Amino acid sequence: MKGLIQRVTHASVKVDGETVGEIGPGILLLLGVEQGDDQSVAERLLEKVLSYRIFSDAAGKMNLSLRDVNGGLLVVSQFTLVADTRKGLRPSFSSAADPATGQQLYETFLSLAKSRHPVVQAGRFGADMKVSLLNDGPVTFLLEVTNPKSDEHQKKV
Repeated sequence: MKGLIQRVTHASVKVDGETVGEIGPGILLLLGVEQGDDQSVAERLLEKVLSYRIFSDAAGKMNLSLRDVNGGLLVVSQFTLVADTRKGLRPSFSSAADPATGQQLYETFLSLAKSRHPVVQAGRFGADMKVSLLNDGPVTFLLEVTNPKSDEHQKKV
C-alpha cells in the first residue's frame, strides 16, 4: 500500500461539482492499494500517516505529527500511485489490487482512520474527482507499507 502525503493548509475533493470532502490544515493522503495488501497493511500505513512528523514545532523543526497538531486528514483513492513507470512510456498497473479489493481496503482504511482520528474526510472511490489543495511547504512524502507475506513470496519467485 502506498500513501502520498502532502502537508496542506486546506484541501478539498469534488465529484460532479459537489464537495464530498474538505479539511483545513492537515494532510491530504492519496492512497494506492496493491495486490497482497490486507487490513494489517492498512493499519500499519494509517499509524504511519497519523504519527509521521511533518508539522513544525515551536523551533520550526518538523517534529509534530498529525495527531499532535490535531489536523484534518483527507483520504483520496488513487490507483495510479501504484503504477510501474520504470519501463516504456505507458504506466503498467499490474501490481494494483483489483477494483473490488481496492475499494474494500480503501473503505477499511477510512473506517480505521475515523475510529482513530477526530477529523477525517474522504473522496469517493472510483469517481472522477477534482482535488484542490494548498500544499504547505511544499511538504510531500511517499509512504510505503508492504505485506511481509507478499515480500517473502516475491523473494522466492
